Amino acid sequence: MDTKEFLERMNNGEYVPAGSPLHIYMTKLSFEAMKITSEINGKFHEPEEIRKLFSILTGREVDERFGLFPPFTTDCGKNIIVGKGVFINSGCRFQDQGGIRIGDNALIGHNVVIATLNHDISPDKRASLIPAPVYIGKCVWIGSGSIILPGVSIGDNSIIGAGSVVTKDIPENVIAFGNPAKVQKKI
Repeated sequence: MDTKEFLERMNNGEYVPAGSPLHIYMTKLSFEAMKITSEINGKFHEPEEIRKLFSILTGREVDERFGLFPPFTTDCGKNIIVGKGVFINSGCRFQDQGGIRIGDNALIGHNVVIATLNHDISPDKRASLIPAPVYIGKCVWIGSGSIILPGVSIGDNSIIGAGSVVTKDIPENVIAFGNPAKVQKKI
């Protein structure tokens, strides 16, 4: 298996049985991501160096307006796609095996968690995984400490209030917050 095949299978939502070749490859990519994020987090880097390291982590070049304040961790790295002008604040944790797409000019606050995997609900298969992508639209602002769960889409220009748990899709041009996050106001 190679990374291209892995991403195709994950992006198709393929069930990942525990201990399967797909699961083993996922673990391999996790260790590669740990190595790169250890470099990002382990010492000071100029913004250009952070962009270069993040590009290596994701396997895709990020634009010159991309910003990241460490520390940052991810479980894979290869299934993150960021648009132009994206900013990720410190303490964020991404579980990107199922796919994270972040639109242009999105702002991700401190300590945001984005998850794209669920476990099987059957106790005897609990270590198996089910991927579901997260889509964050253009000009979205996700407040500090929010958690975005697998399979969620957040529409363009929307704001997610600090500390929210987003369990369902959020439309564009709204402010949503709470646990679970609910639309509170149109903008």
